[in-house]
Amino acid sequence: MTTAHVFIATSLDGYIARHDGDIEWLLQRDDPNEDHGYNDFIADKEMIIMGRGCYEKVLTFDSWPYALPVLVLSKQLAGTPVPEALQGKVRFADLAPGAAMELLAREGVRRVYLDGGQLVQSFLREGLVADMVVTTVPVLIGGGRSLFGALDRDIGLQLMSSKAFASGLVQSTYRVAA
Repeated sequence: MTTAHVFIATSLDGYIARHDGDIEWLLQRDDPNEDHGYNDFIADKEMIIMGRGCYEKVLTFDSWPYALPVLVLSKQLAGTPVPEALQGKVRFADLAPGAAMELLAREGVRRVYLDGGQLVQSFLREGLVADMVVTTVPVLIGGGRSLFGALDRDIGLQLMSSKAFASGLVQSTYRVAA
């Protein structure tokens, strides 16, 4: 069985990016002297699943930051060629969350990292997220792309741990109720 895990940052008012996708407010708060646990989190993951918006944002970085293979779920990108520099690192698919998890299970993938707001929302709605590490950045940006969207039912969470950093970031780990 494949399990999905989230590691994401949000502003105090619940946004992962501005309306235009800008995350500069987040990058300004990144303190290289603080270990926020990403390396420990990613150590037991075998693949990353991300949405198109997240993928397109990552393409604007100076270099591709991921060592793990990436599956981008996108109707628009499915069937298009992967950029030459990312061949063997990225693939595109037009799959619903459940179908993506079934595909990865057949391929022997056990633990995946989910990245991207709409993608996380869709996996949560389908009950496919095992746990979430949410880092809250002490800034209000007033609007943008929300981490959590509308739900047709409540999703219970169990707080597993919470940690405050000297920079003011607060990181909480939740288990998602079945």
